[in-house]
Amino acid sequence: MESVPKADPSDRPEWPLEVPPQVDEKIMDRGQWSNKLEFVLSVAGGIIGLGNVWRFPYLCYKNGGGRSEQGDLNISKDRRWRPQMLGIPRRVGQQLLTFLLPPTKTGAFLIPYFIFLFTCGIPLFFLETSLGQFTSEGAVTSWRKICPLFEGIGYASQVLAGLLTLYYVIVLAWAIFYLWFSFYWDLPWSSCNNTWNTGWAWRRALRISPGIEQMGELNWDLALCLLAAWVVSYFCIWKGVKSSGKVDPRDFITFCVVYFTATFPYVMLTVLLIRGVTLPGAAQGIKFYLYPDLGRLVDPQVWVDAGTQVLFSFAICLGCLTALGSYNKYNNNCYRDSLALCFLNCGTSFIAGFAIFSILGFMSYEQNVPISQVAQSGPGLAFIVYPRAVSMMPFPPLWACCFFIMIILLGLDSHFVCVESLTTSVVDMYPSIFRQKNRRELLILAVAVVSYLIGLVMLTEGTFAFFISKYSPLKYNNVYVYPWWGYVLGWFLALSSMGCVPLWIIYRICTTKGTLRERILHLTKPSIDLPKTNKEKDKLLAIFDPSCDGHPQQAPPPKDSHLQVSMTELYH
Repeated sequence: MESVPKADPSDRPEWPLEVPPQVDEKIMDRGQWSNKLEFVLSVAGGIIGLGNVWRFPYLCYKNGGGRSEQGDLNISKDRRWRPQMLGIPRRVGQQLLTFLLPPTKTGAFLIPYFIFLFTCGIPLFFLETSLGQFTSEGAVTSWRKICPLFEGIGYASQVLAGLLTLYYVIVLAWAIFYLWFSFYWDLPWSSCNNTWNTGWAWRRALRISPGIEQMGELNWDLALCLLAAWVVSYFCIWKGVKSSGKVDPRDFITFCVVYFTATFPYVMLTVLLIRGVTLPGAAQGIKFYLYPDLGRLVDPQVWVDAGTQVLFSFAICLGCLTALGSYNKYNNNCYRDSLALCFLNCGTSFIAGFAIFSILGFMSYEQNVPISQVAQSGPGLAFIVYPRAVSMMPFPPLWACCFFIMIILLGLDSHFVCVESLTTSVVDMYPSIFRQKNRRELLILAVAVVSYLIGLVMLTEGTFAFFISKYSPLKYNNVYVYPWWGYVLGWFLALSSMGCVPLWIIYRICTTKGTLRERILHLTKPSIDLPKTNKEKDKLLAIFDPSCDGHPQQAPPPKDSHLQVSMTELYH
């Protein structure tokens, strides 16, 4: 091995953290964000989605308490604390408790939520983003670079992203379907005088069959809406991230669409918030949303809901953050970006609760029923409760259009990111195939076509076949009990991602040559072409350059290589 010639330390350039030339070449092939704003908006669009609007507010209400139907907390019936035990009159105790826990304080759900946020959400968010930025690889190949033995983690994340892509776009199809009918002055869901109304008036959109054994017919109107959702998604991400400064018309259209879909939902959310808080009964809805019940903290379900909300809303373990972070500049301050994006996500969820529950308070006021009877989570909130609420407002088509446009844009951004994660992983796994001209576009087209065909199954009359199986009987709408093979299907979907990690470990250990110790050592070593700091390079020179005499000195980096030492010898 040739020794590296010594150089005058005064001639040594300053490289605080140099990117190897091979990484620079890869960046030119893969593409890179042209500025930080593109990265921030793309990640914000991916993590801020439907769960912020229809799940977080409901979980705050469900796990934080809520006022009694009389509107006051009856502490005389609360056995956990009686003011008479302290010599305090009941009325004084009632006023004292109201002062200590006013309705404007946050609900008890936020306590476990913030615990999971700071102990799990932010650290994992930063870990995944920095992993992609450091390796400039997608979800699968980044783990291959860091630790080949755990490459199965990348495959597991892509299985999750694929399943999420399949059903998330179905919600977009529903939203497009509702948006189309929102342009009618007389909203079709505001009355039961339509030709398609049944006795229970709930079969128009989903046309649910008696059970998943009877798949029924395909909903062709929803199939067209699903096609529209996939067409929009394809043309928004087909060109991917570019490293060139040149402006192509197709890139410019994609640029405008991405910026629009990431920012316009905030405009719609602000409009709906202003409109909601000005409606009669909005104050009661907001109080119901925020009123605390600290006794709920002993319920394990509260902590489960808080943990799942943090992990799901931050897109943890989906590979999306790794894929988007891989297009960052190597020296980007991803720590600051991660903190800002996490707090933006939390703030959006919290503000969305005011917009949603102010509308629910108005609905409760109009119907003269407790809010607990109108508060729902998930699709029930977006496609049943809220459409009914806007039909009671002045100019109902306007507010219906605003709401469903917001739902569509929130869903589109999250869908973009999932498809981009899948595409980036495949392209990075087979760069010689998919980094050629138009190959990436064809790959995205194949993903869209296959996903659309699979999605048609979920648009049949037996559509609600995919629910997570729990130990309690699996039911839909608290009426229909799923058959045994429904449980099997649910467990298969759950294990399809988790099984990737141990199966890959077993596969790599069995196929690698050498003793068991040699195999494990080989499979747990990072790749030799990962970027290295000056200190790490000096250590390598001290080891492999005998002329250094134990005092590492580094010559200016040659143009044709990163280090003039045999990096392979470091690991063998």
